[in-house]
Amino acid sequence: MTRASLQHFRIEGLDCAEEVAILKRAVGPLAGGEEGLAFDVLAGRMSVPAEVASARVVAAVAATGMHAEPWRAGAAAPRRLSRLAATAFSGAATLAGFLVHSLAGGGLLAALGAEAAPPPAARFLYVAAVVAGGWFVAPKAWASARALRPDMNLLMTLAVAGALGIGEWFEAATVAFLFALSLALEAWSVGRARHAVEALLTLAPPVARLRGPDGAEREVPVGEVAVGARFVVRPGERLPLDGVVLDGLSDVDQAPITGESTRVDKIAGDEVFAGSINGRGTLEVEATRPPGDTVLARILRRVEEARSRRSPSERWVDRFARVYTPLVFAGALAVAIVPPLAGADPRDSLYRALALLVIACPCALVVATPVAVVAALTAAARHGVLLKGGAAVEIPAGLATVALDKTGTLTRGEPRVVAVVPLADHDERQLLERAAALESSSEHPLGRAIRQRATELGLRPEAASRFASLPGLGAEGEIGGRAFWIGSHRMLEQRGQETPEVHSRIEALSLSGRTIVVVGNQDHVCGLLALEDEVRPEAAAAVRALHAAGIRRVVMLTGDHAPTADAVARRVGIDEVRSELLPDDKLAAIDELVARDGSVAMIGDGVNDAPALARSTLGVAMGGAGSDAAIEAADVALMSDDLGKLAWLIGHSRRTLAVIRANVIFALAVKAAFLVAALAGAASLWFAIAADTGATLLVIASSLRLLRA
Repeated sequence: MTRASLQHFRIEGLDCAEEVAILKRAVGPLAGGEEGLAFDVLAGRMSVPAEVASARVVAAVAATGMHAEPWRAGAAAPRRLSRLAATAFSGAATLAGFLVHSLAGGGLLAALGAEAAPPPAARFLYVAAVVAGGWFVAPKAWASARALRPDMNLLMTLAVAGALGIGEWFEAATVAFLFALSLALEAWSVGRARHAVEALLTLAPPVARLRGPDGAEREVPVGEVAVGARFVVRPGERLPLDGVVLDGLSDVDQAPITGESTRVDKIAGDEVFAGSINGRGTLEVEATRPPGDTVLARILRRVEEARSRRSPSERWVDRFARVYTPLVFAGALAVAIVPPLAGADPRDSLYRALALLVIACPCALVVATPVAVVAALTAAARHGVLLKGGAAVEIPAGLATVALDKTGTLTRGEPRVVAVVPLADHDERQLLERAAALESSSEHPLGRAIRQRATELGLRPEAASRFASLPGLGAEGEIGGRAFWIGSHRMLEQRGQETPEVHSRIEALSLSGRTIVVVGNQDHVCGLLALEDEVRPEAAAAVRALHAAGIRRVVMLTGDHAPTADAVARRVGIDEVRSELLPDDKLAAIDELVARDGSVAMIGDGVNDAPALARSTLGVAMGGAGSDAAIEAADVALMSDDLGKLAWLIGHSRRTLAVIRANVIFALAVKAAFLVAALAGAASLWFAIAADTGATLLVIASSLRLLRA
C-alpha cells in the first residue's frame, strides 16, 4: 500500500505494543484487516486506508479509551494532563483513604492487614482511587475482553475488581494507582525519546535570508525558496537549506548532520548542509535542493522509517507476550478454582489468583525492548550514523566479516592523473585528447580525473561520436572517424592487444598502487594513463578498530587491477583482497562470504555496489559521497563518510543488545520470584504491583542510558 493511499491519525495514549494490539483489534475490521494498518509508536501515529471514513476511525479509537485526531504534519503532540492528573488523584486518594482507615481502624498495621473493615469514608476514598487509576485502563480492558484476547489491562482490571470483591480495599486502590503510575512512566519514557527525535526538526531555521539581484536582503519562509536562489548566512546562524558556497569564508559545524567532531572550513565551491551551524564568517550560498530533499530532510525520513521497522528482539517479546498473557490468565483461573475443590479456603485461593494476575502483568517485559531500540536509533542518528530499522541496531553485534569497496570507501574516490605514457608514436597531448574525448560524458571518477588533467593542459577535445559504455571494462567511440577504446587491463586482455612491452609497462606502473587506464585503437595501444586515488587518512585506523572490535576478517572487493588493490590493502591492513570484480562478481563474492562466515557487512558508495549492499547481512553506504542507489540499498548510512564509525556502530549494537537482554532477564526474574511467592501465599497485591512498577521504571532508565552513547 502506498503512502499516498493512507490517512494518518495522531493517537493519544499510543505508547507501547499493547496499545498497538488493542488498536489493531478495534480499527482492523474497518481497514479490511490488521495488515491494512501501520503504526509509529514513537510519533504516536496510526495510518489507515484513505477510503475509511475518518469519523469511524475516531469513534473506534475512542472505544478503546484512547483519543484520535487527524495528523497534521509538523504539529506538536498534544500535551494533555488528564492521565497525569488521574494518576496523581489516584495516589492522593489512596494515601488519604489509608490514613482514614488507619486512624479509624486501630493503626497502620491494622489498615495494611485489613484486620478491621475500613470505615465508609475510607471506602469512598479507595473507590475514588480505583476509578481514577482505572479511568484509562478500563476501556482497553473491555475491548480486550470482547475480543477474548486477554492483555495486561484486563489482568489489572480483574485483579482490582477481585480485590474489591473480597474486601481488600486498600490493595485494590494501591494496585490501581501503581498500575496507572507504571503506564504514566512508560508514556514519559516514549515521550522523552520522541522529543529527542523531534529535536532534529528544529535544526533548520524556518526562514532564509534571500539576496536579490540588487543586493537587497529579505527573509522568506524556507518552503518558498526555489533551487538556485541565493541566501546569506551570518556568523552563528544555522543554514536553512543545502547549497554551494558562492562567496565567503567560514568554518561550519556539521556535527548535527554528519556527526563530525570538528568544524569544517568552507570556501567558494564547497557544499553545505541545512541544519549546520555557521562559524565566524558570512557565507553567500546558492540553494541546490528544495526544502523537502535536503540531507536533513532525508535523515528525518529515514529515522521515521526506521522507527516502524521492528527489531528481532521486539518481535520475539511480542510473540512471547501473546502466549504468556493467556497462559497466566488460565493459570490464575486454575489457582482460584482448583484448590477450593480440594477443600482449601476459597477466599485465600482467590487472593492468590489475584496476586498471580498482578505479578504476571507483562508491562516491564513489553517496554524492555522498544524503548532501548528507539534510544539506540536516536543516539546513532546524533552520531552521524543512520540506521534504517530496529534490525540494523542488532545485526552489527554479530558480524564476523566486513567487506569493503576500494574506490570511494577506502580511498577518497577522487583520483588524479600522475603519469602519462604515450606509445606507438603518440605524444602526451594526443593521448590525453583522445582519452578526454572518450570520457567526455563519463561520471566515473577516473573519467573526471582524465578530463581535469586535459583541462589543466589547455586541451578542449570534442566528444567522441558513436560512444558506447562497456560496464566493468571501459568505453569505445569514434574520434575523427576512427574507432578508439579506453578501459582497464582486463579490456586490453579481452581485445588481445597486449604485448610484452605493454604488459611490462603496466606492471611497473601498477606496483605503487596506481590504477592504469589503457587507450587504444584497432591497430595498437596508444598509451597508458596512471591514476592514483588517495587513501582515506582514517582507513588504516578504521581497519585496526574493526579487528579490535572482534571482526575476524576484513575483505576488499574491488573492480580495480590486482597490483593496485594489493598496494592499498597493504597500506590499510586488509586481510583478504578480491580484485578485478564486475558488479555480478561482487554479488557472487558476498554470497560466498555469507556462506563461509555467516554474518557479513558490505560497505560501498557506488551504483555498482548496490546489489552487493542489498545481498549482504548488513549493507553500509557512505552517506556523504555515496550514490542514492547505494544509500537506498543499504541498511546503514555513514553521513560523514568516516569508516571509523563502523567500529563504533558495532560497539553501540553490542551495548544495545546487552541492555535489551538485561532488561528482559531482569523483568522475567522479577516475575519468576514473585510468581513463586504468590503461589506460596507470601505476596500481597500491593507489593506485587509495586515490584512490577519498580521493574518497569528500572527497565526504562536502563534503556534511556543509550541516548548518551
